[in-house]
Amino acid sequence: MRSVKLFLLPVFILLLSSAFAQSDFKNAQLKYPRVRKAYQEAGPNVTDLITAKNIDSKKLRIYLRAFKTEKKIELWGKNAEDKRYKLITTYKVCRTSGELGPKRRQGDYQIPEGYYHIDRFNPYSSYHLSLGINYPNRSDKILSDKNRPGDNIFIHGACVTIGCLPITDEYIRELYVFCVEARNAGQKTIPVTIFPTELTDEKFKKLTARYSNDSDKTNIWTDLKKGYDIFNREKRLPSIGFLKNGRHLVR
Repeated sequence: MRSVKLFLLPVFILLLSSAFAQSDFKNAQLKYPRVRKAYQEAGPNVTDLITAKNIDSKKLRIYLRAFKTEKKIELWGKNAEDKRYKLITTYKVCRTSGELGPKRRQGDYQIPEGYYHIDRFNPYSSYHLSLGINYPNRSDKILSDKNRPGDNIFIHGACVTIGCLPITDEYIRELYVFCVEARNAGQKTIPVTIFPTELTDEKFKKLTARYSNDSDKTNIWTDLKKGYDIFNREKRLPSIGFLKNGRHLVR
């Protein structure tokens, strides 16, 4: 019995430490004036949106889908134990740059396309608040310029861009609060998928036909199409693997 207690003690300490770490993240963010303002102005609406979907803020899990042609970011959410995501709200991307297709080098003004996640929170952004995207990911590091692939891709405020996704100060405040709340509820990774367009069968067929001579584009779109279909059909996140040639294993 004593050995069981000794075994459970470090487990309890680990769980307790994890809970404090999550709470500490939100408290640390609230030390910044812009984050406090975001909670004051957008916090009540975030609560209303979550409640309307029967989601407990303490169990919140979110997923972002961005569409370049449609200029929008969809915010999906669920409780941690739920299998299916629900569409919570949609944000307009007020400006884009570059063309359809993935980002491949620094200075190409391209918005990346692919499977990403939020890797940093910036409460002192030059564009009010910003959420960093982990470009270049494992695929990009293989297929992009080896010396200058580019970096510092964000979802941010204001309405200017040279490769990022601006949604204005008003809406970045709300999205930032959503992301802090999800992280505070225990979500370690907030996935973000960036598509060239909504990849319906018809749009995918036209897009790949138009760029049939550009395998770099059609390959990433084929990989994205698989994830798009899985999520639209099942409302669950697909499992994404990164292959040695830069392609994706999507299941």
